[in-house]
Amino acid sequence: MNPVVSVFKHPPDGGRGYHRDMRVRWALEEVGQHYTLRHLTFSEMRRPEYLEMQPFGQMPIYQEGDLILFESGAIVLHIAQRFAGLLPDESNARSRSIMWMFAAVNTIEPCIASGSVGYLSQRLQQLSDALGKNEWLEGTQFGVGDLMMVSVLRPLKHSDIQLESPGLQDYVQRGEERYAFQRALSNPPAAKRTA
Repeated sequence: MNPVVSVFKHPPDGGRGYHRDMRVRWALEEVGQHYTLRHLTFSEMRRPEYLEMQPFGQMPIYQEGDLILFESGAIVLHIAQRFAGLLPDESNARSRSIMWMFAAVNTIEPCIASGSVGYLSQRLQQLSDALGKNEWLEGTQFGVGDLMMVSVLRPLKHSDIQLESPGLQDYVQRGEERYAFQRALSNPPAAKRTA
């Protein structure tokens, strides 16, 4: 049975992939796992049966058999642990990859959401320094930390806060050029049908 991912029937971003369901779809594409999309309207997200699965009434929800998950980070981590391709085999590299995933959602994303430009600029410079001349956060291997970090950084391309570091700009571009990312983006939620 393919996992089912609940997504906006009419994405507020016009299908540009800036909502958190994109992270989940990208992860599934990276690991080569087929999935089905369940399109929901805002009013359907407020129904009691939806709130039983997602008490905050947000997107996305991931269903795999009798497992129901919400929170994009938890879902992406589940996918990375369940299917090969996003986590290294070596235990220290695996732990570092998960660490970067949490850094994306706990250190960088809150700075973006708060709109504190000075603090965000500091964090972005620190991230740029950590990335250095590496292709990915863990060197040459793309992983779950990169997927989450690129997802978090992408919206800055269309905001008043720019990615001043050429290294970070190139990093985000490399992520967006990945075949799995392109597949997830070219199959926006409105283009797929549920089973």
